[in-house]
Amino acid sequence: MTQQLRLMAVHAHPDDESSKGAATMAKYVSEGVDVLVVTCTGGERGSILNPKLQGDAYIEENIHEVRKKEMDEAREILGVEQEWLGFVDSGLPEGDPLPPLPEGCFALEDEDKAAGRLVRSIRAFRPQAITTYDENGGYPHPDHIMTHKITMIAFDGAADTEKFPESEFGPAWQPQKLYYNQGFNRPRTVALHEALLARGLESPYGEWLERWKEFERDERTLTTHVPCADFFEIRDRALIAHATQIDPEGGWFRVPMDIQKEVWPTEEYELAKSLVDTSLPESDLFAGIRDNA
Repeated sequence: MTQQLRLMAVHAHPDDESSKGAATMAKYVSEGVDVLVVTCTGGERGSILNPKLQGDAYIEENIHEVRKKEMDEAREILGVEQEWLGFVDSGLPEGDPLPPLPEGCFALEDEDKAAGRLVRSIRAFRPQAITTYDENGGYPHPDHIMTHKITMIAFDGAADTEKFPESEFGPAWQPQKLYYNQGFNRPRTVALHEALLARGLESPYGEWLERWKEFERDERTLTTHVPCADFFEIRDRALIAHATQIDPEGGWFRVPMDIQKEVWPTEEYELAKSLVDTSLPESDLFAGIRDNA
């Protein structure tokens, strides 16, 4: 290989990087790939989801700093680089009708201006492959949807010197592949659910699958299955580092590790854009890039 491979993962909040594609990133780090996580917001409006930490006055008053420290720990565990884009968490609106989004939040930013910050990061890091969310955000959190929007703009914009002049945003760079994280897919969930029941074990996915029936969305196309079972433990350690968000005794960890590795040893992606020739399905985010490097 004549050039260094680089992967950028664009996420909305701290903890998203550890729940979506973390084992893939750890695998590539182990292979010498440079991996950069770009976190759009500080997660400062996120709820404290770990029941053991709910009601903690210090955490509630210093949630932004606490989540930053959690991100630092997860970054060290995964072995990746990480940077903040500096936008303000929009929160997840709830109610009927939904309340308006808070003034100044990420989801209300001008899309092109917000994408400009990501363009700077792309041009500085020069990734060949980028991962982010699909147009639904993976789930309809306004920050996830906004993350999708600015990543789509920045993927092309990083090479567009008229829209994003080099004098302001740095030397142009064109990433070659863009992927959507699709780790929470129905085939994986069904496979693990059925494997647990076949072994006489309780499955945490029964309600998930029932709720899935209520969705009117088409199944996503899983183009890329990255084998990364050897890094599932690292993924879980990174996820647990986000202590305000993750209960180590919660549903994330109810499937025994040996079953996960046997039944579904990959993480899944949907190839959204490619400027290189590749053959689907893939097992490598750099398929078609390694050959040309």
